[in-house]
Amino acid sequence: MVEQQQRKTMGREWEVKRRRAGIVSFVAGLVATLAFFAFCPGLPHVIDWGAILVALAVGGLARWACQSWLAKAAKESPEEP
Repeated sequence: MVEQQQRKTMGREWEVKRRRAGIVSFVAGLVATLAFFAFCPGLPHVIDWGAILVALAVGGLARWACQSWLAKAAKESPEEP
């Protein structure tokens, strides 16, 4: 019984960690892309709807990559008793 509760607690902690990592990676991808469009020489220094949509897509891609990497790492790590 105690072992099951510990596993549930570890599962919840893992989900919270995974969610936080997804949020951080999404925001990092979004900000990095917007910064690229805002400060890259040679581009017009205007953030328009296209740049916002691209930044959202890059943020989503970064979130997906981070969560798949975390899932792969969790699968490869040995389970704790």
